[in-house]
Amino acid sequence: MTKWHPDSGQLRRPVYISLADQVTAAIKGGRLVPGDKLPAHRDLAYDLKISIQTVSKAYDVLARRGLVSGEVGRGTYVKASGLAPQSPYIAERLANEIDLSIVTPVCTPFHLERMKEALHRLGDSLPPAAALSFRPNAIFPRHNEAAAAWLSTLGVETAPRNLLVTNGASSAFTVALLSAAGPGAILAAEEVCYHVVRPLADYLGIRVRPIPADADGMLPEALEEACLKEEVRVVALQPNLANPTASLMSEGRRGAIAETARRHDVTIIENDVFGPLLSRRPRPIAALAPERTLYITGFSKAALPGLRIGYVAAPDHLAATIANRHLMANWMATPVMAEIATLWLTDGTMQALVDWQRAALRERHRIVSTVLDGTAYRAHPEGLHLWLPLPPEHDEPAFVSQARTRGVAVAPSTPFSLSGAPVGAVRVSLGATEADELSAGLDILASLLCAAPDRSVLAL
Repeated sequence: MTKWHPDSGQLRRPVYISLADQVTAAIKGGRLVPGDKLPAHRDLAYDLKISIQTVSKAYDVLARRGLVSGEVGRGTYVKASGLAPQSPYIAERLANEIDLSIVTPVCTPFHLERMKEALHRLGDSLPPAAALSFRPNAIFPRHNEAAAAWLSTLGVETAPRNLLVTNGASSAFTVALLSAAGPGAILAAEEVCYHVVRPLADYLGIRVRPIPADADGMLPEALEEACLKEEVRVVALQPNLANPTASLMSEGRRGAIAETARRHDVTIIENDVFGPLLSRRPRPIAALAPERTLYITGFSKAALPGLRIGYVAAPDHLAATIANRHLMANWMATPVMAEIATLWLTDGTMQALVDWQRAALRERHRIVSTVLDGTAYRAHPEGLHLWLPLPPEHDEPAFVSQARTRGVAVAPSTPFSLSGAPVGAVRVSLGATEADELSAGLDILASLLCAAPDRSVLAL
């Protein structure tokens, strides 16, 4: 048993978060080390004069942060992995469970048929290099040309030589961050942002600075303040239908962010994986600050999940760097997937899939507007998810747990929060279920919002 003990005098409401934050600080400060056993729930509750339920909730938060693990009959221990990443979605859908936790496009047999057709066509026309070559420069030049033409429709003008084909947007983001920042560098990102940002930066030894945001995205004045205090090297943004907040950054805000980055010589990573879904969209930041923006997009969100192909468009001075980093980490994208993407880009199938998805999402949002009428939430009618702030009387972990008990899984805010603390909202995804399941799941969430919170699980 460790000698470190929480300080009851430092506890603030909500108590379970305050307690979890004390333990988190002790772990990060080295006062608690991997393998240390935390006090038993009942003992800690007695010592701190709080309820056992409050201790349990604090330990649950620590587990979701990836800091501790519970062993039945043995207790709760600090994990050796320290800062293991937390997934916002459930790992496996249970029988009869409505999964609104994972962001995925609406898919039907139509999508499977398109993939089967593409594979049949490749069987007759697969270039030898796609199966036999180890040299990326022998495989990808024509894929880069097709990608450059596609990016042009999204508002990004780039030379094919400055494009990199990757195995999806997540791989693209990793390569972009490896290229733009080294160990010890400072990365600025919104306080609530894409859940990969924090763990990836931690793995790479990059320091993250959370920047306040509003419904329009990152606040330029807050980024300016951060740049004046420290040497910020990179800013990571998702200006179109941001995950999880569903915000759509105005062009004016994009311009202000670009100018701030230019003044302080900051590289911008613009993750535009949701951008193709927008039929009307502001100009990308890459069009406003092309000399410093690494632009990322892909197809698994806008077309279908199995098409794991992404692109990074780089300015001249970073093009060779991203290519070399990708060789080091991945060697090259999977040629067969790149062949399918290029085939669909050139024959019009990709645009047809995106158009189909937009129409399907508009139908999903009509369901949302009907079921959640009168409820405050943030969404876009062509977006894959919505952001649902909870009323102050609702405790977020309790709400997520109650929804799961009722058979509905939603994503809590904690994996997206750079602080690791809940922000009182959940992400609700719209594409992973059938339309009738979505309606039923939203109805359950609406009923939970209207009901009085379950006082038995709230912090004291």
